[in-house]
This record gives sequence, C-alpha cells and structure tokens, in this order.
Amino acid sequence: MQFNPQERIGLFIDGSNLYAAARSLGFDIDYKRLREEFAGKARLIRALYYTALIEDQEYSPIRPLVDWLDYNGYTLITKPTKEFTDSMGRRKVKGDMDIEIAVDMMELADVLDHIVLFSGDGDFRRVTEAVQRKGVLVTVVSTIRSQPPMIADELRRQADNFIELQELEPVIAREPKWRNERARNLREPMEDEYEEYDDEGDEEDMADEVVHSA
Repeated sequence: MQFNPQERIGLFIDGSNLYAAARSLGFDIDYKRLREEFAGKARLIRALYYTALIEDQEYSPIRPLVDWLDYNGYTLITKPTKEFTDSMGRRKVKGDMDIEIAVDMMELADVLDHIVLFSGDGDFRRVTEAVQRKGVLVTVVSTIRSQPPMIADELRRQADNFIELQELEPVIAREPKWRNERARNLREPMEDEYEEYDDEGDEEDMADEVVHSA
C-alpha cells in the first residue's frame, strides 16, 4: 500500500460486503488490526462502518460486533432492515447502505485527501468519480480472487488504486480461535482489548443476518 504519511484518510467500510469478501477468501477480519494498519500509514481522520440491523429480533448476532466497534475508534452508521416478499413468495430482508456511504463520502471529501472504500459494489463508481473531481484519491479494497470476483470491473477501473483483500490478510486477519485457546493454556500474555474483541466482537456472528438485494 502506498500512502503519504501526511495525507488525511478516511475508511468507509460496507460491513456486509467486506464480510462476504473475506469469507469467500477463507478468513475473518480483526477490526482492531485493520484500524491500526491504516492509522500507521497516514493521518486517519475517520473509520466509518456501515451495517443494517434487524430490529425486531430479541437478540441480534451482529450487535456484539457493532458495540465493540462503537467503543474502539469506529463511527457506526446503522439503519433498520426492510422486510419484503419476492415474486416467488419468499421472505427477504434488505439492508442496503449505499446511499449512506455515498452521502458521507461527499460530505467528508472536503476534509480528506484519500478515501479508502471497503466494497466492491459497482454502484459506488459514480460517487467515486464525484469525489475524485474534488481532488480526493480513492482506493478500493475488495477481491478479484473469489469466485465470482467481488469487485465490479467499473469500480475497479474508476478507482485510483485497488488493493486486493487477500494481500491484506497477513496484517488484518483475525487470529484463529485454536491459537487463542493455546495462548491461554500456555499463559501467553494477551491484550485486554483484544480479549474483549475475541469475546464481544466476533465477526463470525455476522454471518447471513443481512441479505443485500441488488
């Protein structure tokens, strides 16, 4: 990754899209490591995480992760999901955050030099072009190594830079649980904050709660 240490950067994370991309590559994301990785590259102004929540559930499996992120340097943008029935009579849940991400990218473009967008959704091509006209660089993080690729070709072409998510795995991947258990058994020191994330911010709990509809 090439970043100017003096440039102001903002992370815009499409939660369900990034989760699906990482899952397709066979790893889970450690959001503590992710934030630290980019904060060490430049002046991190904002790290924004977007997700829809199912409000009528007694317990939402994504809630522990959302709460952890909210207390650990991320700005959370959420909204209720919408339920509908498709043409086949099947119940579907829609949780599209594209408008929220696009609006925030435009609003923050004046105070940022570089936007890092964690999504492969082609709908972001137009807003990427718009913030580029304001002089802001846009780097897109997604993957072409999944089947099918998670990154839309039009978004990849529009972005100033493309980072293959799989190449970030060594620095942002979540430590496998068996290694955490071994570390505890050997009484290896672990940071309290990381242990809290291990208990409260397990990204695996996010699986399949929200379905994005095209």
